[in-house]
Amino acid sequence: MGKKMERQTGRIGYAAKNIIFGIGGNVVTMLLRFALRTIFIAKLGETLTGVEDLYTEVLTLLSLAELGVGTALNFSLYGPVARGEREKVKSYMRLYRQAYRIIAIVIAVAGVALVPFLPYIVGEPGSLTLGQLRTYYLVFLFNTVSSYFVAYKYSLANAEQKNYIQTNTITVTKMITVALQILGLFLLPNYMVYLLTQAAVELAQKIFISRYLDRRYPLLKEKEVQPLSFAERREVQKKTGALLMHRLGDMARLQTDAVIISAFENVAAVGFIGNYKLIVNSVSNYVNVIFNSVISGFGNLIATEGKEKQFALFKVYRFFAVWVYGFTTVGFFLLLSPLLELVGRFLGKDLVLASSVIAWFLADYFLKGERIVLSNFKTAAGVFEQDKYLALIQGVVNLVLSIALVRPLGLTGVYIGTVVSGLIANVTKPIIIYRVCFDRSAWAYFADFGKYTVVIVVLLGLLSLLQGVLMPQVTAAKFVLMLVVITVVFNAGFLLAFGRTAEFGYLYHAVKERIGRPER
Repeated sequence: MGKKMERQTGRIGYAAKNIIFGIGGNVVTMLLRFALRTIFIAKLGETLTGVEDLYTEVLTLLSLAELGVGTALNFSLYGPVARGEREKVKSYMRLYRQAYRIIAIVIAVAGVALVPFLPYIVGEPGSLTLGQLRTYYLVFLFNTVSSYFVAYKYSLANAEQKNYIQTNTITVTKMITVALQILGLFLLPNYMVYLLTQAAVELAQKIFISRYLDRRYPLLKEKEVQPLSFAERREVQKKTGALLMHRLGDMARLQTDAVIISAFENVAAVGFIGNYKLIVNSVSNYVNVIFNSVISGFGNLIATEGKEKQFALFKVYRFFAVWVYGFTTVGFFLLLSPLLELVGRFLGKDLVLASSVIAWFLADYFLKGERIVLSNFKTAAGVFEQDKYLALIQGVVNLVLSIALVRPLGLTGVYIGTVVSGLIANVTKPIIIYRVCFDRSAWAYFADFGKYTVVIVVLLGLLSLLQGVLMPQVTAAKFVLMLVVITVVFNAGFLLAFGRTAEFGYLYHAVKERIGRPER
């Protein structure tokens, strides 16, 4: 019993530390990114903003070469790390290193092979020459490829539930990079200088963190390593194969929107939706820290606890996610365009998109919150094979719908395809998880989804009426007032509806206990 309590306390403690550092890091990076993008648009314009966003998406597509190896090996590490099996950890880390070196080479080759097709991907590049587009792209490619020679080392810290090491490294790097890039934009507003500044800082960070992790985990440098058994390698290959299907589908569904918009509309339109994405992703990164910080804790939980305990904590995890994603979705729907209207006035530019685009974009954001809960638990439980073809089906649906609808509906059509394809996973994943992980029917999951959605929609309607009264014109003061009103009304309404549930009770007592416990 004592060891059980110790494990639970350790999980909560590590999760709390991961969340604290993660939230702090995301607050800093969110503010820095927003400031940087504002200055970037003012100094370099919408076309280069679109190129920046497009290349980021293209390089994410190329990262498909990772094939899910990282996720499969992270899962494989949870058990050996929890049991203190040092030699087994060394064996998995050796395999991980070898795999990532091959992946880096594959991405480099595929990335270079894509260079001749850039004129077809970048729609209406304005005054940018083909030589410039190629050079900018190759700098992006270098940053992506070089990361794979270090990234595998973070997996050991994450398996120990010390995700904050990676979070802190990223935060500090981002602070230095953005500070230097802002200075460069004022002194020498040149995009090539901007990109090389980022590349230099990130390269220095990769060298530093590689040496730091080698010192923290000396086993990474040990030469005598026992190879994994055939069964263990086969298990990793099996999970990697299933994850490949997930990655292919996810890429086709999530990372192709920018390419479709650039090819069928223009590259500047990528920058316009990128302004909204910057704000939403900055906040969702802040939110995801909370949910991603407990993946390793769930891996430990699944390795050491029974299904009833796992199910109870899954329900708490899901309840908290709906609360946070519901609140942020309502806030974004009401305040995103007013915020960009204020920024546009400052820059002398029109940055606001049609409300129909925002509605579909945010519908996908909210549904994605549900999927993150399901995907994170599946990852921690190692459930990869049961729905390995699902993501491929989603990817095909997204591509067909988005391409078919982009001409008649523009950006709205692209995001209709994204939402419809995402709904497939929102329906099927709960069924799989409840059957495989909990030996239960998923009807209760969908009933809860209905209750949560009704409450959120009612609160959105109420707040929309209040916005019409309190913010008939957009000013900074009224924006702040509306932000306060949304925060108070939404959370009060959600508490009124669900404050007596077991899930809320668990959260309340966990927070109360954590606050009341003195640090050792």
